[in-house]
Amino acid sequence: MIQTVLEAGLRQTMRRVVRPVLSPLIGIGLQRRLTRQAYRSSTPPSDCEFSHGLYGNIPVSHVNYGQPDKGVLLYFHGGGYTIGSAETHRGITGHLAKTSGCTVVVPDYRLAPEHPYPAALEDAEAVYKALLGDGFSPANIALAGDSAGGGLALALAMKLRDDGKTLPGSLTVFSPWTDLTHTALSSPDMEPVLQRSWVEKNAELYCGDLTRTTPYISPVYGDLSGLPPLLIQAGSQEILLNDSIRLSDRARAQDVDTTLEIYNSLWHVFQIHASQLDRAREALAVAGAHIKAHLAT
Repeated sequence: MIQTVLEAGLRQTMRRVVRPVLSPLIGIGLQRRLTRQAYRSSTPPSDCEFSHGLYGNIPVSHVNYGQPDKGVLLYFHGGGYTIGSAETHRGITGHLAKTSGCTVVVPDYRLAPEHPYPAALEDAEAVYKALLGDGFSPANIALAGDSAGGGLALALAMKLRDDGKTLPGSLTVFSPWTDLTHTALSSPDMEPVLQRSWVEKNAELYCGDLTRTTPYISPVYGDLSGLPPLLIQAGSQEILLNDSIRLSDRARAQDVDTTLEIYNSLWHVFQIHASQLDRAREALAVAGAHIKAHLAT
């Protein structure tokens, strides 16, 4: 009963406070400042430790919970490629550090409109290569991300494969943004977080005049064959739900080991509320188990 009330309250908070901020009518700078404030309610477990450094000249945060006993989880934050940071995602990455047993590395990749595609992908690849240079094997690295960061994790895996590189152990994506054409958006009974006009504006800022079906921009149009085991989680109350369903269908058709989980009556990247919602914590426990299962021992 308490959890039902909490979910209802958070849904209304997202709808009345966060969704209006995610609007093309609000400048990117103000969106960044306001979302930093909104994410203050997304808190990590109390024993998490955070530090900062550089990988491939890209600023990163290191997130640990206790003594890590596994490998590295390279996590890409969401925010439509225009907002968000390692700082805003301390809650979700802290809980993933706990459930996966990994050190979580969160790059502050360059954002549009100042740095459109392919800046984010270049930064993602630079951090991955720096991890390899630091002595981590691909088998001891996992990739993950939410929303745009989920799309970026997929794009990185595809590029590594296309370049003939050994791939990481697994992929985990939360509400991934995989189709920037928006030709197949879902129509949920309620959408507490995203506005179509906002995702459309961000696609414009990120892509410019580039073709949006380019696979590294919209992975759902790409060749997914050969990618590592893939876990996809999404909420039923989000306009990007079809991005997850179509990604799952295409990955399975191309023989990728794929698991799709749709959480009824939850919203876009609901996992950020793991400090409050049981179902969000349970989802991250599943994600942590998936990551652990596919890392080298």
